[in-house]
Amino acid sequence: MSEHGDPQPERALRLLVIGTGGRAYREYLLAAIGAAHEVHLLLGAEPTWERPHLAGWTVLDLTDTVGAQEMVAAARALDPPPDGVLSWDEARVLQVATVAAALGLPGGGPAAVLRCRDKRQTREALGAAGVPQPARAAARSVAEALAAADRIGYPVVVKPRAMAASLGVVRVDGPDELADRFGFARDITLPGAWRYDDVLVEELLTGPEVSVDCAVHRGRVHPLCVARKEVGYPPYFEEVGHVVDAADPLLTDPELLAVVQDAHTAVGLADGMTHTELKLTPAGPKLVEVNARLGGDLIPYLGLRATGVDPGLAAGAVACGGPPELLADRKLVGAVRFFYP
Repeated sequence: MSEHGDPQPERALRLLVIGTGGRAYREYLLAAIGAAHEVHLLLGAEPTWERPHLAGWTVLDLTDTVGAQEMVAAARALDPPPDGVLSWDEARVLQVATVAAALGLPGGGPAAVLRCRDKRQTREALGAAGVPQPARAAARSVAEALAAADRIGYPVVVKPRAMAASLGVVRVDGPDELADRFGFARDITLPGAWRYDDVLVEELLTGPEVSVDCAVHRGRVHPLCVARKEVGYPPYFEEVGHVVDAADPLLTDPELLAVVQDAHTAVGLADGMTHTELKLTPAGPKLVEVNARLGGDLIPYLGLRATGVDPGLAAGAVACGGPPELLADRKLVGAVRFFYP
C-alpha cells in the first residue's frame, strides 16, 4: 500500500527469453509476450527489431548450444530476478531447462527436455510407457542399420538423434540405398548442433501427418491447435505446408489426445510449450516425436489467426508457472505453403 492507502500496481512478471529467431517467423510471439511481461532478452548481438518489445537485454556468445553457465550467470545478475525463462529455438531448449532449474523456476527439467531433444531417449521412454510409435532400432554402423532394417522391414526411415526441421531424415527402400544414405543421416550437422555416432532406423509409418502444439501445466497437456502437414521432396521429409482448422475434429479426438498426454507423461515433461508430431496410421495415431518448444515455421501463427488463442501469452504463462489462457474467440482456417527455388 502507498502512503495514501492506494493499492500499488501489480508488477508485471519478468520473463527471460533466450534467442528470438527470424523476425518474419517470431516477432508476433515476442510482441505478445512483451505486451504482457517485462522481457529481458539474451541474444548474440545487439537487438534491432526486438527493442520495442524489450525491457532490457544482455549480449552473450550464443554459439554454444549445450553449455549454460554464462546464461545462468546473466540470469542471476538480473534485478529483479526473472519469474520465468523460455525459448522457442530447438537448439536452446536444454539450456532454458538448465537455467530454469538453476534459478528454481518452472520448466520441463533438464532430464525431461533431453528426453525430447535426443530422439533415441524419446523412443526409449515412449517404449517403456507403451505409447504407440514405430518399430525402431539404433545403429552405429551400416551393418547394424542393415540388420535393423531386415528386422523392421523395408521401407524404413533413417534419422539423426538430435537435429530438427527434418534435417537428415531420409526414406530408404532397400539395402543399397541404406548403405548409401546412412552417412547422410549420421553426419549432417549445423553450427552448434549435437553430434551422435549412431542413428535411428525406424518403420515407415503410413497415413496423414499432423502436429499438435500444446501448453503443458503441471503435467496436464492443453492443446492449442492441430496442424495437418504437407511433406515434399522425397526421399526427404521437408515440410512444405500446413493447414490449421479451429474446428478440426482431432482437437477433441479422445484417442489422439490420450496418445499426446501419455507421451508427455512418458518423457516427464511437466511445464512448458511442446510441439508433438504424429502419423494417423490405419492402426491409430502413432508418435513421431515430441519437441519441448513451440512449433516451427508459422504453425503457432496459423493457430493464433484461426482460433484467437495467443501462443505467446500461453508460453509466457506456463514459463512463469501459471495456467495458460486458451479461450478461442473464432473458428477459422489458416494455411501456409513454402516454395523452394
